Amino acid sequence: MKTRILGKTGFKVSEIGLGCWQLGNDFGDLSEQDAQAILDQAHTSNISFWDTADVYGSGLSETRIGNWLKQNNQSASKPIVITKVGRDAGLYPDKYSKQKVKLNLESSIKRLQVEALDLVQLHCVPPDILFAGELLSWMEEFQQQGLIKHFGASVETIEEAEFCLTQSNIASLQIIFNIFRQDATKYLLKQAAENQVGIIARLPLASGLLSGKMSADRQFSQNDHRNYNKDGDFFNVGETFNGLALHTGVDLANELKASLPGHLNLHQVAMRWILDQPEVTSIIAGTTQQAQVIANAQISDLAQLPADLHKTLANFYQTKVKQHIRGQI
Repeated sequence: MKTRILGKTGFKVSEIGLGCWQLGNDFGDLSEQDAQAILDQAHTSNISFWDTADVYGSGLSETRIGNWLKQNNQSASKPIVITKVGRDAGLYPDKYSKQKVKLNLESSIKRLQVEALDLVQLHCVPPDILFAGELLSWMEEFQQQGLIKHFGASVETIEEAEFCLTQSNIASLQIIFNIFRQDATKYLLKQAAENQVGIIARLPLASGLLSGKMSADRQFSQNDHRNYNKDGDFFNVGETFNGLALHTGVDLANELKASLPGHLNLHQVAMRWILDQPEVTSIIAGTTQQAQVIANAQISDLAQLPADLHKTLANFYQTKVKQHIRGQI
């Protein structure tokens, strides 16, 4: 597993990370045993960068990670665990206060069973709240108080990301970034590198579309966001299937899959394409299966994609995908 430096934090993290939304049972029920097995496998695969949030399972994801950390506190290679704040009902969308945010962070510390949080990201807070800047100033204060070591922001749009890059103490940006959402390659990645801000890519497989195994008639559990948020009824539509309608996304993925070189599958191409962007620090890839953790980790060892394939993927996005994305990019 290769590592990269996460912006101005100085943290050396695995270029393949582990997304832990699923540990909150937000993709269907995941047993405690299976949850711990996924974390064990991530550690065995040298995935040293784990991403969670206080709202994943109303704290269940953080609790499971905290239990793992406690049980493995003698490990010589502890993961960097990052969490997020700003989307629970006590804050979102317009009830933010310094004291409430601080209480949420203290609760995350307790669940994760750590003394301070390695990195906290604002969790897709409303644009007007983000642009007002007050939340970011509070994060600076919490950093000075030793509650958090570093802070960043998980955002929905390029506009929000560009605003964050004007803030000098921002250490990371987590963005929707994959071969079905390539707009950050135009300016944003370069700007982030110039500002020493780490880029964390989420939704690398567009909620499974780019796994190459999705079908348009697949049924999802009631508590899976790919069921209840498929049209953006509960949060930003871009967080589910990249903003694409399921049938459209499946058709596009199948078309793209048919044009790939025979020695690479769609999952490999999708993940490797992200790593081929040198400004990206890590890919947050979530899964409910140990085998998929292993498959994700192996992407780090793949050679870079050839230049002609990069051109093909860029053209495919611009001419066939972008016009179908719902919501602001």
